[in-house]
Amino acid sequence: MTEEKKLTQLSEQEQQELMAKYDSESRTRQLTGLMSKVVIVLLLAFSIFQLYTGYFGELTAYLQRTIHLGFALVLIFLLFPARKKGNRKTIAWYDYILALLSVIVCGYWPVFYDTLVQKIGGINQTQLIIGGLAIILVMEATRRVVGLPLVIVAAAFLTYAYFGPYMPGFLAHRGIDINQLVEAMFFTTEGILGTPLQVSSTFIFLFILFGAFLMQTGIGNYFNDLALSIAGRRVGGPAKVAVFTSALQGTISGSSVANVVQSGSYTIPIMKRLGYHKNFAGAVEAAASTGGQIMPPVMGAAAFLMVEFAGVPYIQIVLAAIIPALLYFSGIWIMVHLEAKKQGLSGVSNEDIPNKKEVLKGLYLLTPILAIVVFIYMGYSISRAAIYGIVFTLIVSLFRKDTRITLPKLFKALTDGARSALGVAAATACAGMIVGVISRTGLGLKLGNEIVGLANQITETPMLLLLLTLFFTMITSIIIGMGSPTTANYIITSTIALPVIMTLEAQFNMGIPVLAAHMFVFYFGIVADITPPVALAAFAATGISGGEPIRTGFNASRLAIAAFIIPYMFMFNPAMLMIDTNVWEIIWIGITALTGMVALGGGLIGYWYKKLNWVERIISLIIGLMLVYPGGFVSAAGLGLFFAMIAYQFIINKGKGTGADVEGASV
Repeated sequence: MTEEKKLTQLSEQEQQELMAKYDSESRTRQLTGLMSKVVIVLLLAFSIFQLYTGYFGELTAYLQRTIHLGFALVLIFLLFPARKKGNRKTIAWYDYILALLSVIVCGYWPVFYDTLVQKIGGINQTQLIIGGLAIILVMEATRRVVGLPLVIVAAAFLTYAYFGPYMPGFLAHRGIDINQLVEAMFFTTEGILGTPLQVSSTFIFLFILFGAFLMQTGIGNYFNDLALSIAGRRVGGPAKVAVFTSALQGTISGSSVANVVQSGSYTIPIMKRLGYHKNFAGAVEAAASTGGQIMPPVMGAAAFLMVEFAGVPYIQIVLAAIIPALLYFSGIWIMVHLEAKKQGLSGVSNEDIPNKKEVLKGLYLLTPILAIVVFIYMGYSISRAAIYGIVFTLIVSLFRKDTRITLPKLFKALTDGARSALGVAAATACAGMIVGVISRTGLGLKLGNEIVGLANQITETPMLLLLLTLFFTMITSIIIGMGSPTTANYIITSTIALPVIMTLEAQFNMGIPVLAAHMFVFYFGIVADITPPVALAAFAATGISGGEPIRTGFNASRLAIAAFIIPYMFMFNPAMLMIDTNVWEIIWIGITALTGMVALGGGLIGYWYKKLNWVERIISLIIGLMLVYPGGFVSAAGLGLFFAMIAYQFIINKGKGTGADVEGASV
């Protein structure tokens, strides 16, 4: 590594400070002494409990979820200070009390399990207190590790549940009294202990642990070398490295902000050094890092929630995500290429590129990720596949001295995995209350009928009605998703926004697959991380680039234009998700959609073979939309116009310059 490269890269401490600023899950105490050892033991015990139940079989629903929640709550109160700028060296006295209450509340289920599962009627006074404390503890833990927005939403829904008779219009319901509300939230599987926490206590934790093992063995760092060797020398090399690295790392990190800081600490300074504007450099990393959560084969934690919510196998979700994810990253790659050609930017110098032969020798390091997909395809449970993925990681790490697992690294992976899972556990427990209220009050169906009715007043044409309903759902998903982690984001959007689409399907029988509807809200919940005014991934990128947050956010949204268009496309033609299609149709969709991304990129950047004027940019955008739309005649017409546009530019330009070489050898 050259001295110049060292100077441009953020130190580990600077990365931690930046993540703590924009990612509430990173604002942990730095404990020393006895309590540091106690926390490490608890983190190890948490991971061992999850590995044991994942391999030998989960406990009954209530026991598995309450023990998982108990570990999470205790650790959150010991690790996360009550205030953003609170003391991070010592634990406040009241946090010891909250940790003890968490043990009592979550331990109540294992101790009195037989009594609770056999009870008839409502809850008694003791159970009312226990359940009430559970709600308060979960909301406070969520506030600390996830942030205030999710807590406010949960509190609003609980208030709505109680004051139902006083609500206006379609929002009115008969109401749920305190005893019934507390019982539903903690003594049934409809609230805190509902499906979201169930997924957290089984699938999600183990995949987070898998990601921690990849990072500790150094396999995660291999992604950087692989990206540099493939894309570093090409036009706009550092930007393409950012896209490539983020696509790989994002699929295991599960956090847009963490991905931005980890890969962006290297890529953003080099992008700036080679001539990219600071607002554009930060936007590239933010857009690419956000897309990591939709990148197969692992995807983000929310994909495992989709297994339960949509009721489809995980392998089907992975297959459905392939074409949209490739188009997403292809779109960003194409636009950074055209921007580099437009500005005349070169690639990374040879001295910063790792030896290609050495990098290629390490391709076997990717086998743990592929192994997970193979195990799931073979019919193994998701939990068992994740554990086998960890075992594969340990075995593969032994082949090289620099990746070999050691006892300290093993402990670090177990503790880091458990630490990273705390935010997911809190978010899913809190979001479970929202799901419970919606289930008890029927709000989702009411909201769906209302929005569809509103759209129906504007138009009665089925296609326009679907388009309008999808637009309303998109806005709802983005607003709800702002400031929320992906898991909570998807839980809320799938329970509030998704019923709108399914209500439309029930009323007009438009042939919308359930998986397509889930993917629609999933996509727009995720892009909230780069959509101003609350674009956490873009804001984190500005901490490295020194750019302007809002402008960086708008640039990131422009680069991620595919994420705003593709969901509409697969709603109108589910073949893009490999639903009810064949190989030839998939190939045709892939070719036309990828060509469409080139045209869209040219229109948005303002460059193909030459700089485009505003008329040419509009034409390019229209051609791009025609090609991205997965329809036979429209796509064929768009393809003809695309080649006509290229020919026109080539003739006008008379061969001047090297051209954009659309993803050719220079790319």
